[in-house]
Amino acid sequence: MSSSSLLATSTVRIALANLRVPATPDESVRLATSAVAEAGGQGAAVICFPECFVPGYRWPGTAAPAPDPAFLERAWTEVADAARTARITVILGTERVTGDGLQITACVINPDGTVAGWQDKAQLDPSEEGTYPSFGTERRVFTAGLLTFGVVICHEGWRYPETVRWAVRRGAQVVFHPHAHVAEPGSYRPLTFADPANTFHEKAMLCRAAENTCYFASVNCASEGSGTTSAIVRPDGTLQCFQPYGQHGLLVADLDLGTATGLLASRCRTSPM
Repeated sequence: MSSSSLLATSTVRIALANLRVPATPDESVRLATSAVAEAGGQGAAVICFPECFVPGYRWPGTAAPAPDPAFLERAWTEVADAARTARITVILGTERVTGDGLQITACVINPDGTVAGWQDKAQLDPSEEGTYPSFGTERRVFTAGLLTFGVVICHEGWRYPETVRWAVRRGAQVVFHPHAHVAEPGSYRPLTFADPANTFHEKAMLCRAAENTCYFASVNCASEGSGTTSAIVRPDGTLQCFQPYGQHGLLVADLDLGTATGLLASRCRTSPM
């Protein structure tokens, strides 16, 4: 096999759905299905959406529609149909109703429209516990062709780096990080990625990749003035690309999986994971 063929077989294209905050649950589904089609048309193997993109993140202290399991089932079916048409793996940030209450989760949908599984958010931000009382207790990795990947949701990737390492030690070359941050009154408005004057969050993206020798793909909604944007970080901790702040659209990139060796994650001697 030629060197160019080897390079081609180790390259995977991914898309991050850096979309505007949906105004209604119905709009969230329309935006999601449109983005799935667009990503498939650009040759992406995987598209990842922000945290709770469908039906929309429930910001603490704000009014939101009551959880609607029937709506969620219809929404998941529509997104799955779009995945099947586009022949793409979808990581859909969403919510579901459990016996313990509302839960933040990510639904992973195969290119044939079947559900590969769920990654529930285990580590909630303290501010979320009143709105989302149910939480996950298990982690898993998923596959999409040549790619093995994990999913960590918002607070998990910022404050609990062991969740990323868990996935990489089990073969993940990419860890996707759906999160939800929007501009807040009086907050610092960055112009450049990982601005030293900004909060720690974007610096954490760089660290999660470098700590584990994996790609870290973090996706947020397009909110002008938010402290974070969507970005893809290489396994050496350098920035591959990021979406301009507040710009609605897809962030698409080709990843060289040969560089995602997981070396530093595998060398950790003290981790119980």
